[in-house]
Amino acid sequence: MGLSMFFVICILHSVIAITSGSLIMFYLHEIYILGHGVETAQKLLGSTPHDQLLIQTSNSFVGLLLFVVGFLVFMVAFIKDNLFQSFFAKGCVLLHLSMAVWRVNFERRLEDLAWDWPRQVIGDILLALSWVFFLLYTWKEKYD
Repeated sequence: MGLSMFFVICILHSVIAITSGSLIMFYLHEIYILGHGVETAQKLLGSTPHDQLLIQTSNSFVGLLLFVVGFLVFMVAFIKDNLFQSFFAKGCVLLHLSMAVWRVNFERRLEDLAWDWPRQVIGDILLALSWVFFLLYTWKEKYD
C-alpha cells in the first residue's frame, strides 16, 4: 500500500507542476490578470521593452523548469525502493518548507504581491504535509 500511496502523491505533484509550468510558459499574462488584476499584471510584466523581454524570458525558463520537474516526479512515481521513497519524501518536505520560508521572508516585502504570499505559503505547507502524511503512514506500516 505504501507504493501506491507514493505513486498517487507523486502523480498529484507531477500534475500540479506540469500544469503550472505549462500555464506559466504560455498564459502568464492571463494568470497575472486573474490572480492580481489588470493594473498589477502590467507592473509585473515590466515597463520598458527590455524589462519585458527579460521578465518574459525568465518566466519562460521558470515554466520550463516546473514542467521538467513535474516530468521527473512522474518518473520517480514508478520507483519501488522504500528507502528511496522515504529519502525523496523527506527532500520534498524540506523543499516545500524552504519555499514557504522564502515567501514569508522575501515575497511579503514586495508591495505588489504583499497580499498574495499567505495563500502561496498555505499551498506550500499543504504540499509538504502530503509528504509528511506519506512518511507517517510508512513509519506506521514499518513499526506495526
